[in-house]
Amino acid sequence: MWDNHQALKAIANLLFTAAFLMLLYAAGFWLAHSPYVPVKKIRIDGELNHVTAEQLRAIAENELKGTFFTLNLDATRAAFEKLPWVRRAAVRRQWPDQLDIWIEEHVAVARWDETGLLSSKGEWFDAATSDVLPLAHGPKGSEKQLAEGLIKFTEILARADLKPIEFRLEARQAWELVLENGMVLKLGRVDVEPRLQRFVGQWTRHLATLPYRIEYIDLRYPNGFAVKMPDYKPGVNKMPSRLTAPAA
Repeated sequence: MWDNHQALKAIANLLFTAAFLMLLYAAGFWLAHSPYVPVKKIRIDGELNHVTAEQLRAIAENELKGTFFTLNLDATRAAFEKLPWVRRAAVRRQWPDQLDIWIEEHVAVARWDETGLLSSKGEWFDAATSDVLPLAHGPKGSEKQLAEGLIKFTEILARADLKPIEFRLEARQAWELVLENGMVLKLGRVDVEPRLQRFVGQWTRHLATLPYRIEYIDLRYPNGFAVKMPDYKPGVNKMPSRLTAPAA
């Protein structure tokens, strides 16, 4: 073997290649862990209305550990998602020394039983806000259904310049709304949107002009609704003939 120059040359080439690869690995390991390649810049994108610069700075200073190469992106993302108003965060490296962070905030549409907030995505989250929001009640697991109903019902009522301040979804799936003027709407479980749209049409044409205080309107009728007006006395007060829906 020692007289076989080709074999010796092949072994030498193999050893040289192995040594070169080990050198590359060592250089790469040193570079990855070297303090000479730190994260120098952090760029944060996203529409931020509640997350503050102070909160972001605290995360950057206390939670981001490692160099540009060794920084754990999943751990970094999780650190930002700990902030109450952060729904989701995405993190990626930008050569040579920048960290790009994209943040999506929750959009609150209601307060949930006075213990947290309900987002437009139908997610409960624990955060504080001074915004005036309607109050939502519902069984556990109904967050998405409540958020969808809240958004749709608010849109329908806005056509009559009415604003809901409280939403309730019962365990048996019946809806009840409290409006800003104190009026209660009982919507029931089925055909909820058509019932509310029918009410809006009657409100703008007739109900809004009545001289009596309306306590609640029961919309759980196939072709009409019942109106409770404590000030109205049958036989004493006159009801406009154009109002055809049953009054109670």
